[in-house]
Amino acid sequence: MDDRELRAFTSIAEFGRMDLAAKELGYSQPALSYQIRRLESALGAALLTRGPTGVELTIAGQLILPTARATLVLIEGMKQTAGVADRRR
Repeated sequence: MDDRELRAFTSIAEFGRMDLAAKELGYSQPALSYQIRRLESALGAALLTRGPTGVELTIAGQLILPTARATLVLIEGMKQTAGVADRRR
């Protein structure tokens, strides 16, 4: 599991549609679907249900969404800290 997968998941949750999330992230829809499959495989649970009007989060998806968002905030903080430390060398 990596930040790309978490970003894909949180973006889909935000937009409610795969096509809009893919456009926002600069991915093709198949690439976005691949990221979600990898995340679902790593977690051992389906996170989304796909329908004609968009996607909905499963119960598992609803439960992990806050943690996914918090993890992305932590990752961004780590990148910023590392960048500051690198500039001080």
